[in-house]
Amino acid sequence: VQLQASGGGLVQAGGSLRLSCAASGSIFSINAMGWYRQAPGKQRELVATITSGGITNYVDSVKGRFTISRDNAKNMVYLQMNSLKPEDTALYYCNLKWSTWSTRYDYWGQGTQVTVSS
Repeated sequence: VQLQASGGGLVQAGGSLRLSCAASGSIFSINAMGWYRQAPGKQRELVATITSGGITNYVDSVKGRFTISRDNAKNMVYLQMNSLKPEDTALYYCNLKWSTWSTRYDYWGQGTQVTVSS
C-alpha cells in the first residue's frame, strides 16, 4: 500500500489550502483515513480522521475550520483547511489504517508541508 499526499504550500493567515491523498494497493474496504501533523520540535498529532462509513473526528483546534472528506471509489482523502493560522504550520501526513481479527495495518504518506505566514 502506498499513500501520496499533495496540496501543501505557503499561505497567509486567514487563507485556505486543500490537501489530497491518494491510496493505492491492496486496501481493505473497511478502514479509516486521516491526517496528522508534526510541527518542528513537537510530537505528531492527529488532525482529522474519517472512516469508510463517513464518521469524522477532529482535534479541537481545527474544528469549524477544517473539513475532512473522502472518495471511497478512488481511495482518496481530502482535507479542506480554511481560516488558517500560523500555528497550523506543520508537515502534514496522510494515514490509512484498518484491522483484521489478527493484524493491525497502519500506513503513512510522505508528508506535505503547510506553512502559514502571519
